[in-house]
Amino acid sequence: MATVYLAEDLRHKRKVALKVLKPELAAVLGGERFVQEITTTAALQHPHILPLFDSGTADGFLYYVMPYIQGETLRSKLDRETQLGIDEAVRITREVADALDYAHRHGVIHRDIKPENILLHDGRPMVADFGIALAVSAAAGGRMTETGLSLGTPHYMSPEQATAEKELSNRSDIYSLGCVLYEMLTGSPPHVGATAQQIVMKIVMDSARPVSELRKSVPPNVAAAASKALEKLPADRFTSAAEFSAALNNPAFTAAVAGRPIAAVRSYLVAALAATTVILALLAGWALLQPAPRSEPEPVLFQLVGGANFRIQGDFTQPFAVSDDGRTIVFIADTGGTRSLWTRALDEPIPRMLEGTEGGMQPSVSPDGQWVAFVVGNQVVRKVGLAGGTATTLGTIDGVTAAIDWVSDDEIVFERFGSGIHRISAQGGVPTKWIPLDTATGESSQRRPFVWREGGRLRVFYASSSRDGTTRLAVFAPEDGRRQRLDLDGVQVLGMIDGHLIYTRPDGALMAVNFDARDMRLLGAPRQLTERVHSGGTGTQVALSPGGTLVYQVPTGGASRLVLADSTGAVSPVVDQARAFGASRFSPDGRRIAVVIGDPGAGTDNIWVVDRGSGQATRMTQGGHAALVDWISDGLVFIRRRALWMQPVGAGGEPRLLADSSLQINDASVVPGGRSAVIRGPRAELLRVALDGPGVPDTVVQPFGSGNSVRAGWPRVSPDGKWVAYTHRNEYQVYVRSLGDGGTFQVSDEGGSDPVWGSNATRLYYHAGTEVIQAELRTTPTLEVLRRNRLDQVRPGAVVDDVAPDGRSLLMRIPVGLGTEVRVVVHWSTSLRRALQGPGAE
Repeated sequence: MATVYLAEDLRHKRKVALKVLKPELAAVLGGERFVQEITTTAALQHPHILPLFDSGTADGFLYYVMPYIQGETLRSKLDRETQLGIDEAVRITREVADALDYAHRHGVIHRDIKPENILLHDGRPMVADFGIALAVSAAAGGRMTETGLSLGTPHYMSPEQATAEKELSNRSDIYSLGCVLYEMLTGSPPHVGATAQQIVMKIVMDSARPVSELRKSVPPNVAAAASKALEKLPADRFTSAAEFSAALNNPAFTAAVAGRPIAAVRSYLVAALAATTVILALLAGWALLQPAPRSEPEPVLFQLVGGANFRIQGDFTQPFAVSDDGRTIVFIADTGGTRSLWTRALDEPIPRMLEGTEGGMQPSVSPDGQWVAFVVGNQVVRKVGLAGGTATTLGTIDGVTAAIDWVSDDEIVFERFGSGIHRISAQGGVPTKWIPLDTATGESSQRRPFVWREGGRLRVFYASSSRDGTTRLAVFAPEDGRRQRLDLDGVQVLGMIDGHLIYTRPDGALMAVNFDARDMRLLGAPRQLTERVHSGGTGTQVALSPGGTLVYQVPTGGASRLVLADSTGAVSPVVDQARAFGASRFSPDGRRIAVVIGDPGAGTDNIWVVDRGSGQATRMTQGGHAALVDWISDGLVFIRRRALWMQPVGAGGEPRLLADSSLQINDASVVPGGRSAVIRGPRAELLRVALDGPGVPDTVVQPFGSGNSVRAGWPRVSPDGKWVAYTHRNEYQVYVRSLGDGGTFQVSDEGGSDPVWGSNATRLYYHAGTEVIQAELRTTPTLEVLRRNRLDQVRPGAVVDDVAPDGRSLLMRIPVGLGTEVRVVVHWSTSLRRALQGPGAE
């Protein structure tokens, strides 16, 4: 966690150990919280605990200072001698146990006991870094996954640490000290392996060999004490470190629970795994490395990846793909402003970037597991070898797409907005229409195709939308051209397992229904499963392999803090609690703030208004999904079900329809005055619509290029109503266009998105990777970018939503988590079968 420097304390003329935390860890913790937490450990005064001299921050670095011990660590001694004498090993263990008992009685758990943290000063053990792991964990507030670090070292982790239990007791330290004693006596830790995954697997599933088998001279009470300290269940270990120490000194001690059959322990651990929300990445290979798998293997849950600079991009229709054998995941990630496709085999701890996939989206793995198809700019279909190699272009879509799948190893299928399902050869060529729109039934679009292959039978599922705004799942049989619109409110089919169709609803609920694939008919009522996946509006972020490996983004709702930041970077909360905040906007007078707050459990997003004077928050919308657009004079404008609405504020009243769903509105920005708005339409074009009429476009904001060669998104109209800023979604650059006839101008130079105007049209903010850029503009005689400044006072990863009317503060969201919590459940089909055996038909 830190780099250690030998330094000189000039005031006291002594040498000290200066430990500086790694920058990526410091970025997550924050100085004030870390110093606050570490202070609680500074009062520990014990002859076998290395004291804390000082701690603090300097130029963004977090540090703490401890005495410099002239001697060696227990690790160095073990590396040199391999095994220690029994009396010496017992003495060291008892003295460390005495230090642990003292700390535990003062409410401090070490969490990282290992030979490296035990210093030997004239042969006397001194435990270093006491409470540091606790301080880091507490300061991180559950965000350790952002750092890429785990608290604990594999060989010395307790089973509850290995399974990422949030609450650790003193018995975790007792287990780790038992591991240290075991190594001092036998020459190696209780569990060893070639990889971290193997070690963790053994900690969870295997019993250590008794010390007496490896070193017959060890006294029975010492061997029994070591066995009791290493029990899998915390309740079966010593109740205190003092009890452990006493047992080592008592020749009559025997361990009544030592040697407990592993089957009993395993049942406990399986239950613990089922309740655990996030398993450390070290567990990734566990299920795949188990010998002699059972006919009904238990599901194993773990986190896909972590890291302060590694952001999984889960805000796309199809952000994940899983190979048919369930052993390889492909996903979209951003590492410092560059979005690419990454892959991770589940028996490897580290993901690998697929070269040539920059800007790639909507990945899909071929049935043979050799290729990954993907889309660039939602228009160009490409493929690359899963093992690596050169990416090749297969063809260009005349329109846009947001989901693809493989028909076979030789053919790919994709949606095309407003034109039905198409297919293209995996060797390249011209796309052809496969499933035309069923205009006789009013079908207006076909989304997110999924191809099911089994026993020579082929079925294509998709989300079928009608002009009346309803969406139902549909199925197509290529063998004879039959199609059937199912009575299921779904947005995405994931697969077929044991005759059950697995799909997602718009609210993120995971569903299963018995389905006859031959006759294409439902055989019962749908059932809601326990998992709830994240819904991104255009789809749900989830993938499922035929064998039952489930990958999904946790519906945390993007927990964040809603704050105001001034020019110095000082922040003040708008709402005290971290919540699933969405877009937020100042009222025209700056006295109120409207903000979307999500309820992940209910799967809803509603708009609230916060009075800045009283702090009182008032809910403005009820149920469903509301996307905030802007304030107008008499209320709030928002999007729901692709239509534009106005909700009165103050006097109350029902929402009023401004523009109906025939325009398929994705984003919008109101032109000052409230008579019209610029919207993003169904083909990612920008349209200007009147808000006081039927909602038919009266001005098309064009040209952004010929046809759909340029796709626009996230429009924001300037305060003077003369300009619209937007994101060029092919290039991911920010452009500004005159709402009159003044032309189009590129503002960002190294990538950008989500523009936000300042209090006037001379300043534009936009996001570039994890940073926020402020562009200063001159608008006459033509628009010109004068300079671009990175806002150092804005924390990396923060989202700027709005600027105060007086221009003095930014309204922004600071993420509590960076959105990398993606779960992978191996053998999820076991859980599914259990769920389908019980009652619960919807």
